[in-house]
Amino acid sequence: QVQLVESGGGLVQPGGSLRLSCVGSGIIFSNNRVGWYRQAPGGQRDLVASLSSTEIADYQYSVKGRFTISRDNARNTVYLQMNRLKPEDTNVYYCNAPVTLSARGYHPGNSWGQGTQVTVSS
Repeated sequence: QVQLVESGGGLVQPGGSLRLSCVGSGIIFSNNRVGWYRQAPGGQRDLVASLSSTEIADYQYSVKGRFTISRDNARNTVYLQMNRLKPEDTNVYYCNAPVTLSARGYHPGNSWGQGTQVTVSS
């Protein structure tokens, strides 16, 4: 059974930084594609960043150049470094694995963590 635990969210001013962490059990991140998603209240859950087993990263256009996804294999942990944060980055952030890729795009796995709230506000 896949279990995912996110942490690292909080309140930050515009232009600030946060690093989110996701610890996985029941799955080996280095053998799978892992993704970070975010969801605003009443909105859909959108993929923000993904990292393949071969460490190929892909980002949503709105976060390219500001967010970086990375992985620590020894800790089976995935990170999302978020820099130059904007108010529109305010969301609950979730990690997900395994994320699969088809001709129709990325598809999340069935297991989700509890999410971590990121609030960007002055």
